[in-house]
Amino acid sequence: MTPESMTPASMTKGTLAALIALATGALCWALSSTIPALGNWPDAWTLPAVSWIGAGAEWLIDLLKPAGRLVALVLGYPMEWARMLFVSTPWPLLIGLVTALGWHLGGWRMVALGALGLGFVVSTGYWTESMNTLSLVAVSVPLALLAGGGIGIAANEFPRLKSAVQSVLDVMQTIPTFAYLTPLLVLFGFGPVVGLIASAIYAAPPMARNVILGLERVEPEIREAAIMSGGTRFQQLFEVEIPSAAQQIFVGVNQCLMAALSMVIIAAVIGGFNDIGWEVLLTMRKAQFGQALLAGFVIVVFAIVIDRMSGVLAEPRRHFDSRITYTLMAIAFLATAITWGRLPDPATYDLFGSTADFVDSTLGAFTAANGAMLDSVKNGAMFYFLLPLRIGLDDSVLTFTWGFDWTKSMTAGWFILAFAVGGWLAWRGHRVVGLMVIIAAGILQTGVSQLPWPFVLVGIGVLGWVSGGRKLALTVSFMLIAIFLMGLWERALLSLYLSGAAVFACAVLGGAVGLLCAVNRTAWRVVQPICDMLQTIPLFVFLIPVLMFFQIGEFSAFLAIIAYAIVPMIRYTRHGLTTTPDEMVEAAISSGATGWQIMREVRFPYALPTILLGLNQTILFAFAMLVIAALIGTTGLGQSIYLALGKADVGLGIAAGIAMAILAMIADRLVQGFADEQRKALGLKT
Repeated sequence: MTPESMTPASMTKGTLAALIALATGALCWALSSTIPALGNWPDAWTLPAVSWIGAGAEWLIDLLKPAGRLVALVLGYPMEWARMLFVSTPWPLLIGLVTALGWHLGGWRMVALGALGLGFVVSTGYWTESMNTLSLVAVSVPLALLAGGGIGIAANEFPRLKSAVQSVLDVMQTIPTFAYLTPLLVLFGFGPVVGLIASAIYAAPPMARNVILGLERVEPEIREAAIMSGGTRFQQLFEVEIPSAAQQIFVGVNQCLMAALSMVIIAAVIGGFNDIGWEVLLTMRKAQFGQALLAGFVIVVFAIVIDRMSGVLAEPRRHFDSRITYTLMAIAFLATAITWGRLPDPATYDLFGSTADFVDSTLGAFTAANGAMLDSVKNGAMFYFLLPLRIGLDDSVLTFTWGFDWTKSMTAGWFILAFAVGGWLAWRGHRVVGLMVIIAAGILQTGVSQLPWPFVLVGIGVLGWVSGGRKLALTVSFMLIAIFLMGLWERALLSLYLSGAAVFACAVLGGAVGLLCAVNRTAWRVVQPICDMLQTIPLFVFLIPVLMFFQIGEFSAFLAIIAYAIVPMIRYTRHGLTTTPDEMVEAAISSGATGWQIMREVRFPYALPTILLGLNQTILFAFAMLVIAALIGTTGLGQSIYLALGKADVGLGIAAGIAMAILAMIADRLVQGFADEQRKALGLKT
């Protein structure tokens, strides 16, 4: 590599951006002892934004509180009616009606799913709690469908609104779920209605997005035919366009149902309702992991049944014999009539109580016998990975943890090694990678939670410039400055550290599993049902297994985030690598390329945009789970949101939720920008 090859004119945007970030980091490190303000954002520059947000929110809530309490009172009636309907309906009748619906939707497979699933719920003794949860879903979902459908139709009918609506939907889907609860709790009062309203708000955006997408995809010929038939705009929309978009809209119905169920379970943390989510939380707090696992399985069963049955609506329909539907309904009514007044209270059907006790006793014996091994796993991950990433090698490498103390000579050797590796990579033509190695070494030396704010601001800004140009660079920079000004920067770095560590693990493990599934069909047949199950499990349930083995702590939160966020990485990696055009692969084979060369030089570059979208989803999933993981001992913004909920601190809850949403949106924009650039390079996007 000659000096001429490194002239500014020859540099790529990536090389220049990496050099700017490296120079900023080096300058901050050199001046940190003389200018302490470069380390942490100065308090004098912080605005009392949390107080302002709290005061503004409280003023608005006080203004709206009478109307809010009236809405809560009104919604309390249908919710109580739904609860009474589901709880008082004999379980044989409800199971029979669900099996009849299953036949109508999907034949014998759905019949078996409904009968076995609800039969399991009855046998656990959690029937009443499950029906309470179902009553909340039954009221919140119609509200979400109406709100989301109305928003989607309005955005379609008034194009000027579409951009604003999309932005609002982005914000609604990136704000953590707990952040909804604090202001709603103050506005609508304590009780299950808060969970109902939060569920409706959280579930509306997926419906709105799919309505917009479905109406956008209606063929122009269909629209023209509707216009030529002389129908009014109302008739064109509701008699032609919406039916044509029905399949996509039903995808929205499916996502709306799943989001509502997930949010109802999360809302259990405020209590006030004897539902299955509260049962999970209560048993976890008591360390009754067998019962918690059993209640968690009930939630999983509900999620799978609802997901599979509603998902059928979005597929090409098969028509099944309606006589069998009516026969199954008749059998249900007959069985109910025969057993009327003879069946004991479903709460007494504790068929799995001994199993739960066995799980607890076995778990106790296992942890007693293998406690040292489990502690070794947890401490190893904390001491040799998470802690250095969080506070840096300087502060984490100690005699207590590593057997020796980190010295200044080690710091010098660390950077000499980093510069040697980076220089070698640059000499080999990989300039950006070489510079990134040096930057990564500096980050690991300092620790994510102690990074100088100018370095982070400049680093994110130049990433935005490389990813999407000047506009994106300014956007992400102003977003970060908003977090600085709110005084939440240190907490944001803690959230960034834990979610970043989990995303890195997901990228490595999920990418490897996705690669294996791409080259081995048998592996995909094994992994696919596991991914399907993980995607239907509400976030709350992921906490149970990690608590069983590793108790409360940051490592448990780390594992829970990985379990929830890894699926998109697996799916998108496998999908991208298996959808490379045949002609590209054939051309590589004819040129004499080996299988590994084809994977590295052909399939991976073509799959990279898809893999980046999977990474994007993994990042968003990680941020979503980060807040739920606050229940089991994390720090940062997630903990702030959870504490704000307990104290009814509206200002802190909203501010921390906004900061979390900002981090998620920055990651989303950056990754999408890189994916778009890769598509352009491949000629897939003009």
